[in-house]
Amino acid sequence: MRIAVAKETREGEARVAMVPELVGKLTKLGYDVAVEPGAGLHALVSDEEFTESGATIDADAVASADVVLSVQPLAPDAVRRLRRGAATISFLPVNQELSLVADLRDVGATSFAMELVPRISRAQSMDALSSQALVSGYRCAIVAAGMLRRFFPLNMTAAGTVQPADVVVLGAGVAGLQAIATAKRLGAVVRAYDVRAAAAEEIRSMGAKSIDLDLDTLEGAGGYAREMTEERAARQMELLTPYVAEADALITTAAVPGRQAPLLVTSAMVEQMKPGSVVVDLAAESGGNVEGAVAGEVVRIGNAQVWGGKNVPSQMPGPASKLYAQNLVNILTLMTTTGEDGVGSFTPDFEDEIVTGSCVTHDGEVRHEAAREALQGGPK
Repeated sequence: MRIAVAKETREGEARVAMVPELVGKLTKLGYDVAVEPGAGLHALVSDEEFTESGATIDADAVASADVVLSVQPLAPDAVRRLRRGAATISFLPVNQELSLVADLRDVGATSFAMELVPRISRAQSMDALSSQALVSGYRCAIVAAGMLRRFFPLNMTAAGTVQPADVVVLGAGVAGLQAIATAKRLGAVVRAYDVRAAAAEEIRSMGAKSIDLDLDTLEGAGGYAREMTEERAARQMELLTPYVAEADALITTAAVPGRQAPLLVTSAMVEQMKPGSVVVDLAAESGGNVEGAVAGEVVRIGNAQVWGGKNVPSQMPGPASKLYAQNLVNILTLMTTTGEDGVGSFTPDFEDEIVTGSCVTHDGEVRHEAAREALQGGPK
């Protein structure tokens, strides 16, 4: 059985789906590992490092593979080169990639989407959304510190005292908590808010102050927040306004995969911020938490510079790739049977909730319900 590591072709993607230090774990499962030439270059991984780890470099790796690993979905031409019955494992946002889902179905590929891995305790080691959010949260705090033209920490010197920066973080999921922890390590005074009740304790555990707006909490499925009414959203914005106005740096991280990000901060709220202040919106690609934020750009709103995140994990491709590759190794281990001869077989158990939850296409069918209904023209 052969695993191929695809070279990423989408603009701006610098990660790679496997790293040399983890190739040995795949070979121990009984796989041969082939890597497309240059697959790791943007993540600062050379072809030589892959070959030294036991992989081979092969320009036809994808066409000859039983399982293809990638970060972004394969390009349509790569899908058409797949062997019938081959499997792909990648991020695959089905709502935005329906034509590709149809292609995967038509070529008889079995495809798994890493963002669909169920959020259950048994699947934590396979949770690529969380591993990449960890990278994003760290990156957001570093961006805020870099853009802010003042110290993050308190400094007491013979020449006087420099007060610490005031950082506000909205959203305390994996990315938000990492942003909080990083800003705290840099010495800022950090306050944070999340609509989920459990988040307050998590915020305090990171050394930050939890903002209490005295509003009902909004617990949702899978650890995410549920949607709020327009009335509650308006009241929340009103109560958050003074915190935003006082902040030197505002970091927003509230997002739910496959859905538009909730609007948390209006441009009018940003306009009340001080001269030189900074806003970092991690959710800019999915609509943005901050009104007026643009993914991949820095725009000015009032006195603030607003940085819109775009493929943020890819801005730190080395650690992001290593974490993602470990997620892939873990899910491949679940789906592999290794024989007495040491040869691995890719044998996903479709009775397993992790396998069924993450499967998009299999055996010429679309298994993901929402994608299937969309391709058929809507629910029947």
